[in-house]
Amino acid sequence: MSGHTTSAARKKAANAKWTASGARRLRIGIGIALVMLMLLTGRLFLVQGIDPEGFAQAAVDNRLRTQTIEPVRGSILDDQGRTLASTIVRFDLATDQRHVPESYRRKNQETNQTETITKDQAVSEIAQILGRDVTEIKDIVVGKDGEKKKGYSLLAKGVSADVKNAILNVKLPGLGATAKSERHYPSGSVAGPILGFTNVDGSGVAGIEQSQNSALAGTPGERSYEVGADGVRIPMATNKEVPAKDGQSVKLTINQDIQWAAQEAVMAKQQQFNAQWVSAIVMEVKTGKIRAIADSHSVDPQNPGATDAEFRSSASVTQALEPGSTGKVATYATAIETGVMDPEEALSVPNKVTLNKETINDSLPHATYDMTAAGVFARSYNTGTVMIGDRVPAETRYDYMRKLGIGDALDIGLPGANKGIFLPPEQWDRRQNYTTMFGQGYSLTPLNTASIFQTIGNSGVQIKPQLIESYVDPDGEEHPVEQPEQTRIYSDDTSAKTRRMMETVVTDGTSTKMQIDGYRVGGKSGTGQAAGATGKYDGHTSSFGGMVPIEDPQYLVLVTMYRPQGYWRDWSVGDTFKTIMSATLNHYNVAPDTTQPDPYKVFIGENQKYPW
Repeated sequence: MSGHTTSAARKKAANAKWTASGARRLRIGIGIALVMLMLLTGRLFLVQGIDPEGFAQAAVDNRLRTQTIEPVRGSILDDQGRTLASTIVRFDLATDQRHVPESYRRKNQETNQTETITKDQAVSEIAQILGRDVTEIKDIVVGKDGEKKKGYSLLAKGVSADVKNAILNVKLPGLGATAKSERHYPSGSVAGPILGFTNVDGSGVAGIEQSQNSALAGTPGERSYEVGADGVRIPMATNKEVPAKDGQSVKLTINQDIQWAAQEAVMAKQQQFNAQWVSAIVMEVKTGKIRAIADSHSVDPQNPGATDAEFRSSASVTQALEPGSTGKVATYATAIETGVMDPEEALSVPNKVTLNKETINDSLPHATYDMTAAGVFARSYNTGTVMIGDRVPAETRYDYMRKLGIGDALDIGLPGANKGIFLPPEQWDRRQNYTTMFGQGYSLTPLNTASIFQTIGNSGVQIKPQLIESYVDPDGEEHPVEQPEQTRIYSDDTSAKTRRMMETVVTDGTSTKMQIDGYRVGGKSGTGQAAGATGKYDGHTSSFGGMVPIEDPQYLVLVTMYRPQGYWRDWSVGDTFKTIMSATLNHYNVAPDTTQPDPYKVFIGENQKYPW
């Protein structure tokens, strides 16, 4: 009996222990559930009561995708509005194979009825538009049997807008287009160093493309939209778009026809004498507008890598050199302006002259001539030039040369403008005081020389050379640039006398080959020394700048030939000048002269002959 009682007691005690343990687990479980319920309630309160918009926005942000809308780069135009550089928009077509259905609904454009199109029908239409094999297109659009579907499958690259629109009009789900811009230069290398080129990102890295990049590039836009978990755009969800602002076009003063004629001419001259380079500038005298800047090694902006780096920019702007006798224009004009010389005064001009212990020789020996000052200029004698130049204080000559822009870089909108080298008089050595009178001892660019000639042609008023005419908005509204600076440097009388001396150069001086039938031509030739990498003179520069009609100049042409090969007396850019000037006169319908040439007398007394 007692054993049975003991067993019952044990069982009762075990049940009580289990009941207590179960109750404890139940309480813990209920506690955990209450905590979780409280957390959930707090979360719901936070989401729906305190910051419902913030959490909703976070969900939207998670689904939001943003795309940049690229603007169309502006064009570069010539003075007639003809395109020298433009942007062509092309399109890459691709499909998401995962979202191509077996069939879909599409409205028939002819019947205006909705119809069912199978994927095979769509593939056939696409293949026909692209002119490609149906099986090939199906593998791209739908995917190959047994292979995993691709999220991006390229269908076609660089198609036109018409082809893109035709493909998208098939309305196949999963098919899309991405725009990309290509820079196009329809005239090839014509004006290549002026235009410059762009890099792979479409930004300008040379020429006008670089200097005017901010105007040409435009402003990007932005497109935002929501996508679902499968990456497909949600049609009725957020869809915001800030349109891109296309770039402005830049209209140049360059004339494409004259530019082409000038390039052909300088290329022929470079080949004739195997020169390092030949350049030509055509400028409108009354306005300073540049109608052409031609280079014998003209870069093709479509393929700049095919041209050596040194020839990818215009030598007329980036290369500074000693001008030689074209530099005498400033010396003689300053002498007239300061009243120390008259073109008709008599001079006795030897082959050699010594001033302040410095001996100056002419290039070839000659007898002592009795000449006019204008005759000295026409025959380009250094000896007579220093005799005249020595009458003007060095500081005065320097001041006039600085006013003419010597020592300054001319910013016309092309990168890399070279200011040359021109030291002040206190840094000249004894000989440099004289060599600067005839175009040595300093350097300047061909563009600077052309600007000096423009000053003489424009009655002594220098106008800063102009390359950019205006900016044109995408809607066609044109914004002309501000008128360039004008500075009077010489009087009208000084300029007229200097121009008459320049006519004498062509009628009875060193440049008789530059005459053009029917027109009065005035100009100045020059032969300068060219320094090599070590600073030693080991080459030459041959040039000629001329204006027509010289009594009232409309256009000037400056041709510069750097480091020609062969005998120096054979060098001539006269035919190049005539070719370019004739093309310019013809293009602008400049009427032939009705007056006869009016040169100064060259010699005093008997009619003495030129020694060569």
